[in-house]
Formats: sequence, structure tokens, C-alpha cells
Amino acid sequence: MNVVVLGGTGFLGRHVCRTLADAGAQVLQVSRTARSGPAPAPAGRITPVDHDLAGGGRPELARLLADADIVINTYGMAWSGTPEQMSEANSRWVGDLVDVMTELPRRPRLVQIGTVHEYGAIPVGTAATEDRTARPVTAYGRSKLLGTRRVLRAAADGLDATVLRITNACGPGTPRASLLGSVAHHLVDAAERHADGEPPEALRFPSLRAGRNFIDVRDAAEAALAASRAPRGVVTGRVVNIGGGRAAPVREAVARLVALSGVPIAVTEDEPDAAPVASKAEWQQVDISLAERLLGWRPRRDLDTSLHDQLTDLRRDAGQRERPDRCG
Repeated sequence: MNVVVLGGTGFLGRHVCRTLADAGAQVLQVSRTARSGPAPAPAGRITPVDHDLAGGGRPELARLLADADIVINTYGMAWSGTPEQMSEANSRWVGDLVDVMTELPRRPRLVQIGTVHEYGAIPVGTAATEDRTARPVTAYGRSKLLGTRRVLRAAADGLDATVLRITNACGPGTPRASLLGSVAHHLVDAAERHADGEPPEALRFPSLRAGRNFIDVRDAAEAALAASRAPRGVVTGRVVNIGGGRAAPVREAVARLVALSGVPIAVTEDEPDAAPVASKAEWQQVDISLAERLLGWRPRRDLDTSLHDQLTDLRRDAGQRERPDRCG
């Protein structure tokens, strides 16, 4: 397969590129700074291409997609953006993408990455199926849902396209801007200070009562591979949930991250009644039986594995940054 991964240097995009290349695909890794990053691996199967997806025009995008068999769109704007920026990247730009793809002489398959936040509030203790009416309660969820609807309209008009609605990803490379990413960075920094005799600073949170359906980012990448390989028509025009085995209280995930780090650090949180509610989506769990039935996919890694590998990856990066350069 010739695969183009849009947003290929992002958290999920990097893992998608690696997973597809390991499976034998030739991968075009497209992002604004693809060539300035570390050399891609496996060498020879991933070709980094610098392209400003937000600012580039349709003709250049069409040129990048001309020889593709599969296009996987991991590009988008998450929590760090304004509502307007999220709408631009997650909705309007997706419309441009499907317009370009429908005009290509040879149309590739599109695998669009969606999010569990499109569902909005899910009753506690239940798992959302794909036929659940989506009622997002955040600007991010609303913008992603508009992108999903644009893809599904294009599929109804003949484009071979599907949407993978992915839950909260974690694992190696988890961004610092995320909750688990910020905790992991704090723990790695605290471990270094603790080794020098400095007591670790406690972690304090408004509330950790929410339930989240975490998934290892490598499992999510393998779902993208499975969607790429599915026979034509099997998932065309469909939303498919991709998530971990169960929803876990966020406090449980933070506690496991602390335990795995080995750092003797206190974690405190405000009383639930006193803590502000960030959104109405206090519980997020999805039913993944459709992914197993149509794609033959199930998650292979549990939460402990994801958190352990996240810490290991972060420690390795920290060690490489601190290693002095040597000459001669």
C-alpha cells in the first residue's frame, strides 16, 4: 500500500506511520515540520514531507494524494486551540480534504480519525454504540463531529471513507498538555530531584472523579491499519468505535502512574462537590464490538503497559537530552 498520513508527526500520527511501515506499506508522513524531526524508522518505508496543511492550497494537497491507496487523517486541533481554530482544522479543512479526494482521477480510501468527545454525555456505567445520537458538549467535540459528518456525506456520494472514533489515547509520547502527560513529566522531574535529596512536590488536582476509556496509542494505530486493510465496502460510510477495554476512574490511572514511577509523591484532589465540572461528559466508554466484527481488531495492551511504556519513553528522552556531546 501507498499510504499518506496527514499530521504524521503528531502523537497518534507518528505511531500510525510506524505501524503501517512495519506492516510493509510505503508511507508519506506529511506535516509542517516532518523533515526537521528525528529520522523516521523503519528507514526506507517512511518518507517525511513538509507541508503546511492549514495554510497549503488544494492543488498541492491533490499532488500529495495523487498516488495514494490510503489516506489517514490524524491532523486536527485539540484542546490548546480556540473554538475558531478547532472549527477551522477539524471541520472546514476536512471538507477541503474530501473535496480534493473526490476530484482525484484515482480515489484513495480515507480513514478519518474522530474522537469519543463527539458523543458528549454518556450515562455512567454504559458503553456508547455507534448508533448513539452524538451530542457533544465541548467546542472540540462539536468541531470533530462536523468533520465526521462531512466525511460520511462524501462516503454517501461514493468516496471510500470511514471514521474511527477513538477514546483517550495514552502510551509512549503522550503529550505534556494532556493530564497523564503532565503527570508523567512531573514524576520524571521529581525522580531526578528526589535522587538529589530534594523531597518531591505533591500533585494536586481539582477533581479526578471522571471515568475515561483509555486506549494505548499503538492499539489505536493498529486499528487504523486494520481499517486500511479491510475489504472495500466493509466499513465504508461507517463510524467505528476504537477504545480500551473499560472506563477507568482518572484517579486510578494517576495512582497507577505514580506507583509505576516509584516516586514517593502525594496526590490530593478537591472534594467532588467543591470541584468545578469541566464538562457534562463525566463518563466516557464505548462499545468496541463492531471493530472486532468488521475489522478483526481488539486492543492488545492494558493500561499498566501503556503507563509503564510512557514513563520508560519519557525517561529515555530525558536521558538523551542531558547526555553531553563528545568529540574525537
